Amino acid sequence: MSVAVIGAGPSGIYSAEHLAMEYKVAVDVYDALPVPFGLVRYGVAPDHFSIRSVRDKLAQTFENPLVRFRGNVTIGQDLSVEELQEHYDAVIYTYGASLDRELGIPGEGHPMSIAATAFVRWYTGHPEATDFGDLISRASDVAVIGLGNVAVDVTRILVKPVSELEQTDIPLHVLDALSRSAVRRVHVVGRRGPQHATFTTKELKELGEIPGVDVIVDSKDLPTDFAQVTDSKIVARNLDVMAQWVKREAHSDKSIHFHFYSAPKSMDLERGVLIVDTMTLDDHDRLVATGEVREIPSQMVVRSIGYRGEGLPGLPFDHNTNVIPSTDSTIIGLENSYVAGWIKRGPSGIIGTNKKDAVSCVNTLVASRGESFTTSPNAIDQLLADRNIEVIDFAGWKRIDAREKELGNSRGKERTTIHDRGELIRIGQGL
Repeated sequence: MSVAVIGAGPSGIYSAEHLAMEYKVAVDVYDALPVPFGLVRYGVAPDHFSIRSVRDKLAQTFENPLVRFRGNVTIGQDLSVEELQEHYDAVIYTYGASLDRELGIPGEGHPMSIAATAFVRWYTGHPEATDFGDLISRASDVAVIGLGNVAVDVTRILVKPVSELEQTDIPLHVLDALSRSAVRRVHVVGRRGPQHATFTTKELKELGEIPGVDVIVDSKDLPTDFAQVTDSKIVARNLDVMAQWVKREAHSDKSIHFHFYSAPKSMDLERGVLIVDTMTLDDHDRLVATGEVREIPSQMVVRSIGYRGEGLPGLPFDHNTNVIPSTDSTIIGLENSYVAGWIKRGPSGIIGTNKKDAVSCVNTLVASRGESFTTSPNAIDQLLADRNIEVIDFAGWKRIDAREKELGNSRGKERTTIHDRGELIRIGQGL
């Protein structure tokens, strides 16, 4: 049996690992980018070393001779869904959810209003990222809308001293832009209260540990009795962290301000403000507007309200839920096709969640497959060659990996991310 996996993030690599290790199946893992690892490379903040190191473990899967990496191949453009079905016994789609969600409020289309997904791509060195260096050089106040870990990551990167980022693998052009940043205050804005936020305590605490940065929380936003509003240990710990911040005196030049119970109403970034409706909880714990409207100083807004998936040509897609429709990981309406990860269930869970989901998907695939009908993978290699697609294999990734480490070592650190797609392809091809 021969299987194609579309997407070289954790879900795709875990799918390939289980197919090869447990069932001795040959697997080709495709990705539109010239490098593997998906959001582990392009979604995790550069100063989170332990999480980013997961890619070293993921890379071991490609050392298995049954698993091939086929980078720089865009499905729906370089290869069609129909061609994949023709050349493989089965196809697993694991390409994630990379688009941002929108607020749908007036002023959102302003050039100084951007998606957190795009901002994260920039500071992690994604080859297709927009450069936001000019924007952060013109904004002293930035509003980050959202109460999750991505909002925390964006906030931290915006105010963290450049000296604290120099030892990370952050791209050089991003480091240079951050050194010229005008940002002095970040306003974290959420329509609900602190007990409803989805921060993990470790990430939240990091905000209070940034040198030269105050964290400001209004004591009136915190519940008087933590135990009464939650039975979650994580939420209780988060509330305790914020309660400690309330006791601190503000004395630094930079600051992070939390604005809970603040529902974005409109943006007037020409005037430099985000306009919000003040919210409160009624007697039934329902969120209701108070009728009061406030303005939060903001020359730039970063929307961090979640990811959503997108469809591929020839692939069934539910535009209401932004996932590939499936039953027990089997794609509805497409033979011999399966789905795992965020594009199956939406953007939820952690890396471990994706591993469990990938294993379940593979088990379903193997149980439902009959006799192999596959042609040689060499046939699809020839097809790509005929179309002049510059495929980057795992040996190519190892050349990129070595070059990034060499670049980092020259600056006294482990790695520096290379962001230019053309350069990645040249290095990957050994040119």
